Amino acid sequence: MKDLINIAIVDDESLFVEGITVLFSDHENISIIISETDATKFLSRLVELPIEEHPDLVLIDLQMEPMDGFDLVEEIKMVYKDLKIIILSSHYKQNVFGHMIKMGVSAFLPKSSNKQDLITAICTVHKTGVYFSYKDHEMLKSYLNSKQKRPSLITQEELSPREIDVLKLICKEYTNQEIAEKLYLSVRTIESHRQNILDKTGAKNTVGIVLYAILNNIHPLPPRIRYV
Repeated sequence: MKDLINIAIVDDESLFVEGITVLFSDHENISIIISETDATKFLSRLVELPIEEHPDLVLIDLQMEPMDGFDLVEEIKMVYKDLKIIILSSHYKQNVFGHMIKMGVSAFLPKSSNKQDLITAICTVHKTGVYFSYKDHEMLKSYLNSKQKRPSLITQEELSPREIDVLKLICKEYTNQEIAEKLYLSVRTIESHRQNILDKTGAKNTVGIVLYAILNNIHPLPPRIRYV
């Protein structure tokens, strides 16, 4: 029996929300527990829920009113840093994609994606923390090399060899304690390295660190988890 993945969807297009809800109504492993057409109402519901009843991940549109997806992601990440977010948007563009990745979003899919692509993204994010297609990889490489829109992310060389060692273990989901034991260092030293990595890469959370590592070929793309 596979884990049940509880998701929320926030999109001001009610027909789209209803469509996604119907799409997963009979799915064995994916359940929609919150559906909202207003981002502010979603935040209110999230605050009211005990943490153990929060969704595992949230599907969010970008172009919404009164609060758009950019502001919603920022609000979520300020309070719930580890809540996984998948953007489903018609604005699947290089500069938007790069910006959302820097904000710590776990995946970015165009609204034209088919059911299987969406299921694969949801299951992969739930299992590994990120979903990164090969098309995404090429688009972000292009974004990073863009002279017109150069992000604040640093190059791999600016991380120290020890920081890269720590980064690789973070990507493998080791805890600070486990990393300390593997590298024969104190937990406090690992915490310091982790903070340095966050500061240098501009990442907001662990998802951002993993995506940075993928972009710089420090960590491979995670395998896609395909559930029927």
